[in-house]
Amino acid sequence: MDKQYNPESVEKKIYDFWEKNNFFIPDETKKGISQKTFSIVIPPPNVTGSLHMGHALNATIQDILCRWKRMQGFKTLWVPGTDHAGIATQNVVEKKLKKEGKTRFDLGREKFIEEVWKWKEEYGGRILGQLKKLGASCDWSRTRFTMDENYTEAVHSTFLHYVKNGWVYRGERVVNWCPRCQTSLSDLELEYKEEQGGLWFIKYPLADDDADFIVVATTRPETMFGDTAVAVNSKDNRYSEFVGRKIKLPLTDREIPIIADSVIDVEFGTGAVKVTPAHDMEDYLIGQRHQLEMLAVINGKGRMENVPIGYQGLKVAEARERVLADLQSRNLIVKKEDYTHKIPKCYRCSATIELIPSLQWFVKMNDLAKKAIDPVIEGKIKFYPKRWEKAYIDWLGQARDWCISRQIWWGHRLPVWFCEKESDKYFISIKKPAKCEICNNCEPRQSEDVFDTWFSSALWPFAVMGWPKQTKDSMSFYPTNILSTARDIINLWVARMVFSAVELTGCVPFTDVIIHATVTTKDGKRMSKSLGTGIDPIEMVKKYGADSTRFGLSWQASESQDMRFGEGDIMAGKKFCNKIWNASRFVFQMIEGAEVISKDEPKPATMEDQLILSAFRKVSVNINESLCCFRFDQAIQEIYHFFWHQFCDIYIEKAKSQMKEPEISKNTKLVLAYILLGSLKILHPFMPFITEEIYQMFPIRSKEAIIIEDWPI
Repeated sequence: MDKQYNPESVEKKIYDFWEKNNFFIPDETKKGISQKTFSIVIPPPNVTGSLHMGHALNATIQDILCRWKRMQGFKTLWVPGTDHAGIATQNVVEKKLKKEGKTRFDLGREKFIEEVWKWKEEYGGRILGQLKKLGASCDWSRTRFTMDENYTEAVHSTFLHYVKNGWVYRGERVVNWCPRCQTSLSDLELEYKEEQGGLWFIKYPLADDDADFIVVATTRPETMFGDTAVAVNSKDNRYSEFVGRKIKLPLTDREIPIIADSVIDVEFGTGAVKVTPAHDMEDYLIGQRHQLEMLAVINGKGRMENVPIGYQGLKVAEARERVLADLQSRNLIVKKEDYTHKIPKCYRCSATIELIPSLQWFVKMNDLAKKAIDPVIEGKIKFYPKRWEKAYIDWLGQARDWCISRQIWWGHRLPVWFCEKESDKYFISIKKPAKCEICNNCEPRQSEDVFDTWFSSALWPFAVMGWPKQTKDSMSFYPTNILSTARDIINLWVARMVFSAVELTGCVPFTDVIIHATVTTKDGKRMSKSLGTGIDPIEMVKKYGADSTRFGLSWQASESQDMRFGEGDIMAGKKFCNKIWNASRFVFQMIEGAEVISKDEPKPATMEDQLILSAFRKVSVNINESLCCFRFDQAIQEIYHFFWHQFCDIYIEKAKSQMKEPEISKNTKLVLAYILLGSLKILHPFMPFITEEIYQMFPIRSKEAIIIEDWPI
């Protein structure tokens, strides 16, 4: 046994050994006597991604669970895979084309999709390779991709099911629109950035009395061309005499009504607000209640349209400056106050989002939301920590209809076909139709839209098992047992997986949901490569080893909302690896020549034997209980303190003197070997490489590898 542990020389060798012997494949595992199964599906990372500390934490948590269950005798399946990540992947390939002086429009849809597939084949598996370096024991023979042929069948089957149930409709709604990506986005796909701006107080003259006016407060003067009303609170006595009268909209010749609505905040500005149904969600809802016209004045490229000539074609910011200047020249601006906005940004390209009317496809949420809420209320699905159940239920209780269409090229294209003769009429067909089902004459045109990426990833737990077909995997490993994920996709992904599974498969997709902490820097800042605050887990693996990295992550995997993490946490893991290695070397030297090493607990010959054996029994029970309630921090801390302080500091020191006494030396060897082997077993889910390497050096082993050893209790 080498004097020092060198993870670089061990980890690839050990991982290759596991793969060569098919230890990750439940069908092949030699231990597989039990019919009990345990399954997890990996939250599929984007094909564009590379491993960050959040991925590393989640992968560590899932691998701990899989290795623990595998050692308990369960046929354990951990399904890996990647998400096609529509907008993200399209943006990456478009940037690549831009360097070549091309756009996707130069290539056309078909050629562009070919380019994306080429990129995916070259780079898409990068993050899965990085997971291997961390020690992930996934069944790589079952790797899935959300645009595999079988997966596409699942997406189409889901859409057809929702259509038949009457839950799918096409309509014009105000949606979040990215002018850069040229597509709609859900509320959950937005990031908000605080920016300093202005709140302008503007005179809106009354149509029947030019000398009188209402002062309206707004942060968006440039959208006034789309105003179709001024609204006040129905209980605001200041404006009761104005309700029903009309305003002459500044800079135009239009007249708009003054209306009363209970949602207007009397404390905001003057208590009177402009209503622009085409460019504000709250205004859109007010417009629906009052049957107001919807006038779009900003187009999909973020430029002004349907406005007076002097403003046409201007960018939004340019239009704002010109409108303010023109209002000022007419003495219509009363004042400006500084105002802090939360500006919505595209989660992929960071462009400012515009709310615009757009013809989109939607799924009605009323029935589906209930299907996701009920299992949590009934206790069929439990969240850890429990506090996240409220966030989940609250969102579903007010979820708007789900916009499932996106105006990009990379993704699952909607199986919707439009008649060329009656362009507003369409029909559904998975395969390219031989003729138009509307007119029986023309060659129908397929919708240009693709499904929202989350529409396909919502099917992940059962689609990867073969649904809509009934397969061996779907019968053996579905429903899955546990989902481990981050809090920022509880609504985007978790809720949608639950209602999709309940509706399409008749059961919940998993029973336990672990919401792990968000990994931040030691001072609580967001980890970011661009800001220089990120820690690259693969660099940490190279520097300290995978086990040290996993140790640091496990140690802090508590129920807190954020995990303040630094390189020092991994360095502590490195020291522990050295302690395990040195203690093992010493024990091997002491037990050399032992006639037998039994897996059964030896009988104590001394008080010290009795104490260490009792302590090991206790720590084994405690660790098992901690893992059962997903307290990975408590589990690793228990074994750490036992191994370092009780075994190394106390018992090994006492064993040195016991070995000099012939009548008890043989028994001391048995106790040393038993405790070391038991400790390695308990440590294995957390620190798999070093424990396997040491296990392979035991003079007598009951199993081929520690990965398939028996869990101590």
